Amino acid sequence: MKKVLLLLVLLALLVPVATAQDAEATEEPEMEMMEMDVWTCPEGFDGQTLSIFNWSTYIAEDTIPNFEEACGVTVNYDIFESNEAMLARIRQGNPGYDVIVPSGSFVEQMAAEELLIPIDLEMIPNYANLLPNMTGLAFDPDNTYSVPYQWGTIGVGYSTEAFPDGITSWEQVWDYDGSVAWLDDRASLLGVALTILGYDANSVNPDEINEARDYLIEKGSNVVTVAGDDGQVLLERGEVDIAIEYNGDISQIIAACECEDFAYVLPEEGSNVWVDNLAVPIDAPNPELAMVFMDYILDAQVGADLSNFIAYASPNQASIESGLIDAAMLNDSAIYPPEEQLENLFTSIYLGPEGEELYNNAWDELLIFLGQ
Repeated sequence: MKKVLLLLVLLALLVPVATAQDAEATEEPEMEMMEMDVWTCPEGFDGQTLSIFNWSTYIAEDTIPNFEEACGVTVNYDIFESNEAMLARIRQGNPGYDVIVPSGSFVEQMAAEELLIPIDLEMIPNYANLLPNMTGLAFDPDNTYSVPYQWGTIGVGYSTEAFPDGITSWEQVWDYDGSVAWLDDRASLLGVALTILGYDANSVNPDEINEARDYLIEKGSNVVTVAGDDGQVLLERGEVDIAIEYNGDISQIIAACECEDFAYVLPEEGSNVWVDNLAVPIDAPNPELAMVFMDYILDAQVGADLSNFIAYASPNQASIESGLIDAAMLNDSAIYPPEEQLENLFTSIYLGPEGEELYNNAWDELLIFLGQ
């Protein structure tokens, strides 16, 4: 059911794209929708500080400076390389972060562990800008703890010189006689293996999980590193020819080089799709300003500028329908997968403490066998 729910969510994301494009082509007055009101900060926050803990390469250049100027505040900005690293940091005691950016299953897990505080949607009027099917998702059905930030997929970034005919299958990744980087994402990689083996990508059967572990160990002879959130850098430098990575990170290096040296694909056997979210961790020093920041991110123009810069898919209906998202990105299958690919995607879910332990143990054992 959760796979079906997320499939419906992703299908809903594609509908506004066609609507916006059709309106632009047939109704000239719709172009006036490009003129958006500038987001205004509520009064009373001048001189305050906001601390953000986010993924690397996951914010536009002007997102933070513009917020600081609009509210008269200072923003401290730190980065993490994985959900697991972020979770471990907050579990040890929040060192002072007001905003964190967990993926869906981690929202559910952190809420269960009482590591998040409820948000006040009345402080986030731009919540109304979101696509309806991007709210109320299974990991936070009432949006008690989170609002969506961006969404995307995990797939294969590769050198087009090494693969002039492209990549279509995970088997080409496993069989490649060259250097490969895997992403340090246990749920996604084990989920891929479970899917290929014919099991549920979120199985909690110990025998199936161990079989997926052994499958990856067998297929990992060409792995030179299991990278944090920087496999795209290794690909860009030529240190690897394949990097299992987040789609936006590969799209970023393609845009930066203005070349056709790299490409991204979702292998035909299936892969992972995710939704990242803004949330407020327990003991946040400034939760009110955190919710103001959430409203700022969900502004149509701010959200569009963010997605256009980092090359991830927007959950913001107002950004899409106003024609603010770059048309080339809306038509890029690496960012917005076509319908036929959506059926093979799975989303990782929170499996409870016992399930998490099974996956953690399997992944740790895999890393040892791979020499990581």
